[in-house]
Formats: sequence, structure tokens, C-alpha cells
Amino acid sequence: MLKQILNNRYALLAYFILGFICVSFLLRTGLLMFSLEKTEFSIAGILRIYVQGLIFDLAVALLLSSTYQLYLLLLPEKLVGSVFNKVATYIWLTLMLFICFLSFFAEITFWQEFESRFNFIAVDYLIYTYEVINNINESYPLPILIGGVLLLVLFAFLFLKRLAVFQRAFKKGMVFKKRVTLSGTLLIVTILTPLLLSNSNADVSENRYENELAKAGIFSFFSAFKNNELNYNDFYRLIPDKLAFQLVRSDLKNSESTLSEQWNSIKRFVKNPAIAYKPNVIMITVESLSADFLGYFGNQKHLTPVLDSLAQTNLIFTNMYATGTRTVRGMEALSLSVPPTPGSSIVRRPNNDKLTTVGYIFEQEGYTRTFYYGGDGYFDNMNEYFGKNGFDITDRGRKLNLGDSYSTHRKLIADNEIQFENAWGICDEDLFNTVVKGSDESFNEGKPFFNFVMTTSNHRPFTFPANKINMPQGNREGAVRYTDYAIGQFLNKIKRKPWYKNTVVIIIADHCASSAGKNEIDVSKYHIPCMVVNLPNQQHKTIDSVCSQIDLYPTLFNILGWSYQNNLYGQDVLEKTYKPRAFLSTYQKLAYLSGDSLVILGPQQQVETFKYNKLNNQQITIQLNKKTVEKAIAYYQTAYDLFKKGGLKQ
Repeated sequence: MLKQILNNRYALLAYFILGFICVSFLLRTGLLMFSLEKTEFSIAGILRIYVQGLIFDLAVALLLSSTYQLYLLLLPEKLVGSVFNKVATYIWLTLMLFICFLSFFAEITFWQEFESRFNFIAVDYLIYTYEVINNINESYPLPILIGGVLLLVLFAFLFLKRLAVFQRAFKKGMVFKKRVTLSGTLLIVTILTPLLLSNSNADVSENRYENELAKAGIFSFFSAFKNNELNYNDFYRLIPDKLAFQLVRSDLKNSESTLSEQWNSIKRFVKNPAIAYKPNVIMITVESLSADFLGYFGNQKHLTPVLDSLAQTNLIFTNMYATGTRTVRGMEALSLSVPPTPGSSIVRRPNNDKLTTVGYIFEQEGYTRTFYYGGDGYFDNMNEYFGKNGFDITDRGRKLNLGDSYSTHRKLIADNEIQFENAWGICDEDLFNTVVKGSDESFNEGKPFFNFVMTTSNHRPFTFPANKINMPQGNREGAVRYTDYAIGQFLNKIKRKPWYKNTVVIIIADHCASSAGKNEIDVSKYHIPCMVVNLPNQQHKTIDSVCSQIDLYPTLFNILGWSYQNNLYGQDVLEKTYKPRAFLSTYQKLAYLSGDSLVILGPQQQVETFKYNKLNNQQITIQLNKKTVEKAIAYYQTAYDLFKKGGLKQ
């Protein structure tokens, strides 16, 4: 039977499937070798990678070839050797080979950046083509890349011709009855594959690298596209709603706050007896700034002399953790003070307007609020989110769209204000100059201001203005050093401003440079720096308690002596009843760290519990007490419930 298939119209289909599996095998082997130094693989684990990987690769090959399977079934026998069939076959093969080779290259570069198969990030990147194409063009020689892919396609054609595959593919000899049996079987398997096979089938090991290597890139991409948002109530472990809110409200209740009487609400009034101080607040949210880039946290490469100096003389959180692995997840935490929920960040979801953001609290105190971004704020729905929640917008955007709800409160950064720009936006120095200009305008209007600033220089392609620092372009360490330099220049400039004495500057990361590790959620890869500069009467002080990004503003508001109505999950870390904890997430996994207890929630009602040893970053599987697990579930269950039902609205 196999010999018959390889000698008729199905020959090309058979060789395509076989070739795809072989190249996928080589790619998987290459990624495995690339990861050997970063994690330990058991013999059983490696065997699972290849066996399960073969299943995923076969599934992808069948799905890619499904149209050709149907074509071969319906093509009349008399047209097998016709010009029409040859043209149609060559077009299909060229297109499939181009897609496959391009995706294989994309998988390699994606793995270099995220150490993962395609996920929601790849889906986002496909949507935002302007930034991504320019980023690829600046990071890699795009003409050479496309030319190389085309050469591989040509090589594949020559190889198939040498094997006389085309000669056999255009031979007659397969009657309709036999085609129905063969194509029918293939099509049934192809249709059943996505119904029976799930990407989560590969997530069975505590070794994240092992799970990712067992997957296939294209299959992972479409799985991520399908699962952009997960319904917590359908996929995750639940506890009774009243118990969930009771546990969360118990944590949020303290001597400073009065909770709403509604059992399913976290609204509360925070009463502060101190005299309120209302400084201007500028928050610099630094792209991908892991704590371990700083000398203050042990780095020996002297990448951040400015930040290290500030850490020695100002207020610094030494054990703060990011809630996620994307910029929009950090924005969600810093603006909404809410634990992450599965799927995309709230920044990117529908019905995310008029929320009780940190900006809303500033608004109640008479502040102007501006979101500054050096790229196009259309990316990741940032402008829409901040605009609908009361912020003015200043970004590099390519044009004003009068149909946007935020257009009347949006300013574009002009060409003559830019010294350097790459695919992701203007350099940090230019962005900070724009912030200074906007702050001057707010000061002249006699209003205090809150500026949410998002940088881009520490992002691939890692390019920045020449002759600023003595480090090469195009690598992460150089970009970190340049960002540190730009922050130093910014602080030197604003110190001469009349509004500086009454201005607090926050420097914090949106997330770490990479959250990939040997575990599904590697706690050390979420550790971020956070410092508050120029607080009045404040000498160097460290806050060593484990805390989350969501705790920044409740703690700051306490330091400033504010009383305010809020709907935030974040807590004042300095309050005597505060219980140290942090929230960490991927797109599907949700983690709760309390002391050395780590609870990880996943789809299919999965609950994993560990003892976490920070000293060696080790997660040891143990059975945790029921209350800790319920507390973890309570936070995520209520956060999802409140957002979906409008409970986070103003």
C-alpha cells in the first residue's frame, strides 16, 4: 500500500508530511541542545519530548496539508498530468514550504527571546505587524532572511525533483474508490486532531523546558489564538463565592480601612490620620528591568550605576515581584492594583473603561493624569485603556485617529523632538524630554500631575543613540546600561525645575527580561526593582517584605498621608498587620506565594503546591494546608468575578 501511495498523486503529500516531521525533529533537537545548560533533562523526559513531539508534528503536518488532501480526493483522474494540476500543485507546495521554513526560523528567534514555543505573545505580534516587521528588520537582515527562506524552498524543490517525486505525483493510477478510502481516512484524522489533542497535554512535567520542547510551534500558535481569554469559572478550581470573598476581605481589613458592607465587594475607605502631602508623581516603568541587572542586587557588570546610587539613598522595595511576563500585565498591576487573571491582561480586554484605577484616585485629589509612551500606544490597546480611564495620552503614534475615544486628549511626539527611533519607539532620552515638557505645562497650569511613563529602549532590537555609553548596540546589557544613563540624565534635568522639590519619582519594572526557567513559574524570574526617589524627609530605607507590584500605590498613599476611597487589591506593605505575599502568572498559570508556600493554579482545575526555597530558587512538591490553597483560589476567583461583573468600576 505504501509503495502504491509513493507512486501516484499522493507521493508529494507523503513526502511533505515526512519532510515536515524530519525538519521538526531537527529543530526540536537544536532547541534541546540550546537549553541543556539551563536545566536538567532525564532520559525519560527526553524520550517524552520526542515521542509527544512526533504526535504534535504529525498533527501540524496533517492540518497544513488538509486542503491538498481534499484537492487530491476531488481531482479527476484525467487532470492528474495536466498543466492545471502542475501549476496548482507547485503553488500549494511553494506556499506551504515558505510558511514552514519561515515559521521554523521564527520559532528559533522566539525561543531565543522567550525560551518558549509560540504563545499569546506571538499572537499579539502577528496583530501588530508594523512594530513587529520593523523590529525584525532592525534585529535581523530581513532581505537576507526572506532570501534565505526562498533558497530553502528552491532547495526543497530540487531535492524532491532529484527523488523523482513530481514525476510520480503527476502519474495516473488512483481510482476514486481508493482515493475516498485514503483521503477520507486522512481527513477524518485531520479533523479529529484538534478536537482530541490539546497543547495542555504537553504540560505534565514540572520542568517547563521539557513541556515546551514537546510541543510544536504552529500548533502552539493556534492554541494560544484560540485561548486568548480563559474563563476562570470554567477552567480553574473554585471555592464557594462567599468563602472566597470572606478570605480576601479578611486580608484587606485593617485598622486603616473600613470595608463595604456588601459581602461580594472589596470597596473600602482608607483613613489616614496624618497630614496629607500631595506631590507631583512621575512613575518611570522600565521595560524588562530584572532586579538581577542591578549591582544593588548582586550584579557585577556595573550596568546600572545611576539606579544603584539611587537605591543606596532612597526608599527601595527589595522583595517586590511582577505579576506577569508582559508589559500590559505590569500596566494592569500598576494601574488597577489587581491580581492577574487568566488570558490577556485587562488592558487588552473589552469593557475595561471607567475602572477604579490608581489614576482615578489621583483624579479625586485634583491631579492631571498623562500616559507617556515612546512608541505607538495603539499597540496592545494601551491608548484605548488609558484614554477610557481618564488619562491624557502622549505617544509617538503614526497619526491621530478622530474615531478613537481618546483622540481629543492625545498628543503626538513630533519628528523634530526625536534624536533616535527604532521599531518600538523613540529612545528613552527623547521620551523623558517629552515628559519634562508636559510636566512644565501642568506646573504652569497650577495643577499637580501624575505621569505614567513607559520606556522602550530595553527591548529588542536593543538599539539606542550612538556615543552615549561605552557599550555595543544590539544586546540586552547595552540597552540596560543606556536606560540607566537616560534615567540619570532625566533626573539631572528635572532637579533644575521649580517643581522638582515637590515631585516624587518612582522607578519600577513592568516585568523581568525573561521569565523562563526550569519551572513552569520560576519565582526568581519575577523579582523586579522598585524605588521611590525624592520623598520629603526620607533617608535611605528598605522595605524587605515580600510584596507585589499591586502594593506600590497603597503603600505610597500611606506614606503621603492620604485618605481615599478605593477598590484595589493592593495593600499597604508598611501596615503592621500586612501578611507578605505575591502574585505571579503566565497566561494560564496563576501562582500565589505566601512565606515559603507556593500554590500554582492551572486549567483543568489543577492545583500544585510547593515549598519554595529562595536561597537556591528551588520548588519542592509538598502538601500545603487547606487554608493556604483556599486563599490562593480566593484572590484569583474574586478578581476574575469582580472584573467580569463590573465590580472594579468606579
